[in-house]
Amino acid sequence: MKTIKLNNGIEMPQLGFGVFQVDDLITCQRAVSTAIDAGYRLFDTAQAYQNESAVGQAIKTSGISRDKFFITSKLWITNTLGTDPEKAIDHSLHELNTDYIDLYLIHMPFGDSFNAWRAMETAVKAGKIRAIGVSNFSPDQVTNLMLFNELKPAVNQIEVNPWNQQPALVDFNYKNNIQTEAWAPFAEGKQNIFTNPALTTIADNHRKTVGQVILRWLIQRGIVAIPKSVHTQRIAENFAIFDFHLSNEEMTMIQQLNQNHSEFFDPHDPEAIKTIVSGGRPGANKN
Repeated sequence: MKTIKLNNGIEMPQLGFGVFQVDDLITCQRAVSTAIDAGYRLFDTAQAYQNESAVGQAIKTSGISRDKFFITSKLWITNTLGTDPEKAIDHSLHELNTDYIDLYLIHMPFGDSFNAWRAMETAVKAGKIRAIGVSNFSPDQVTNLMLFNELKPAVNQIEVNPWNQQPALVDFNYKNNIQTEAWAPFAEGKQNIFTNPALTTIADNHRKTVGQVILRWLIQRGIVAIPKSVHTQRIAENFAIFDFHLSNEEMTMIQQLNQNHSEFFDPHDPEAIKTIVSGGRPGANKN
């Protein structure tokens, strides 16, 4: 597995497995176990997904030592005030059945991000978390966080797929030595992405699936990808992307598909923010 070195020196697998919307715990545990068998070691969950325990159980029963895995979870916006971040971190540790979390993110740039961040910094010093980062943060929000805190975000997890490539934000992350991680790499199939002519042409050229081409495109851009599936064949297919290479021409073909807008929600839209904060789900808003 190819890895990326984060800005604190920790190695992170470049391809992982997401579990957003896998609400049934038995299904989630089974999918994670299948992914482990396929070779995945990076697993991405969150408090808001309510399936941390299933991820932790699958890892615990795999028979593979904990240090071989890279576990990510995220702090939800309702847990950013007062002592709530510390309690939420401890709850995630309990649910995941682990002594430490490899990467912990602020899930959305709302609520008291500064209070949450400083609690996360304290958790790093206590050995509860190895690296901290953010999700869905814009350059100004990341800059504000960096200027007034001790630790720089190691990761910014954002929507990146052929329809919404976010080149300016990806470039900002790169220039600031912050790793970009892509949620919803397949745009959850929106706009018939799996039958797009350009993508299917590239896939046919390499005798690969469109999903494999998209993941390969992300990997070659230096982006961490966390595809999700509960189907054994697709889980295996999504992992089999290290035996081919996209040409510069093919990378350009995919670049030209960019539509510069989200397939799910705009984290800077006041109405979307109100929906999220009130407990709603703005479309299929993650991974």
